[in-house]
Amino acid sequence: MPYLSTPRAMVVVNGDDIHHDLLSAAGVFQHLGVEAGFATRKAMGTSRFVDPRPETAEADVYLFYTAGGHFATDQQQALADAVRAGKGLVGVHGANILGWQGDGLDPADRPLFELLGNRYLSHGPGHHEGRHTIEIVADHPITSGVSDFELFDEYYEFELADQDVTVLAQRHRADGAVIPVLYAREFGAGRVVYLALGHDMRSWGEPPVRTLVRQALLWAAGRD
Repeated sequence: MPYLSTPRAMVVVNGDDIHHDLLSAAGVFQHLGVEAGFATRKAMGTSRFVDPRPETAEADVYLFYTAGGHFATDQQQALADAVRAGKGLVGVHGANILGWQGDGLDPADRPLFELLGNRYLSHGPGHHEGRHTIEIVADHPITSGVSDFELFDEYYEFELADQDVTVLAQRHRADGAVIPVLYAREFGAGRVVYLALGHDMRSWGEPPVRTLVRQALLWAAGRD
């Protein structure tokens, strides 16, 4: 498919977790999309992928900054089908907060789990946030020009859907365990990125995080 003169991105926010500032995040990530060269639109809610309106259908890449909330299974599947056909998806921070059924995944969220590639489990042992070192562990278009950096952010630990991911950055827990914080994966003809960083402006305002988001959008849209 030939490129439009200006690629298009859509920042999608959704959720009911009061600990995540969805509205501020929408503005920040829209600005980063513009900086990356995309005509970038903000959107509230996930009921947009089944029979999508033009503004959704024409996006080359979707950035999700979500924190729970309802995301219907048929809408998840429609998003997965769009990415499989060549769209890009960048999931940031709480985009991996999925439903539970007993001790496992709610089957209603399986399409998103298999698309994004992980689901949130916990903050891990100890404090839920703090200052830590982010280690860049792969040479990749998303990490180009970014070196190891210090960051104050919320800790996330998650379960991978499968091992078909390329881990690009990681951190070390106080007990020495290695925890991934950024990975890329291919999904059919599309591309997916997950970035666990990004709880609030203390993270969004850091130049390395902003660079990673811009370059993740470009890579996911096939424009690296």
